[in-house]
Amino acid sequence: MRSLTYLAVTLLVMGLAFWAYRENYRTQAAISSMSQVQREIARLREDLGVLRAEWAYLNRPERLAELVDLNFERLQLVPVDSDQFMGLEHIDYPRPPAATPTDNTGDDANPEEQKP
Repeated sequence: MRSLTYLAVTLLVMGLAFWAYRENYRTQAAISSMSQVQREIARLREDLGVLRAEWAYLNRPERLAELVDLNFERLQLVPVDSDQFMGLEHIDYPRPPAATPTDNTGDDANPEEQKP
């Protein structure tokens, strides 16, 4: 009986050692993958910083004013005045589409056409 217990404990220890070995390599692979993702994030953040700097450089007010002056004949860009704005009541909004007979509301499309 004692030898059977020793054999079971030995097999259990070997199984646990194999499990720990496998988990160790899975953990190392996950850490490596995480490091790679972090490097990619850092690279993308650096690229984003460069793109933001380029955007700020290209959108300098003096540069844009110079471009407007160079292309005035073609673009006809002028400064915005306050008298160019209108109230919302002057906007012609599209009318909502008429209800179709296939609606499940029970109402016809035109109430004047209903017969009593």
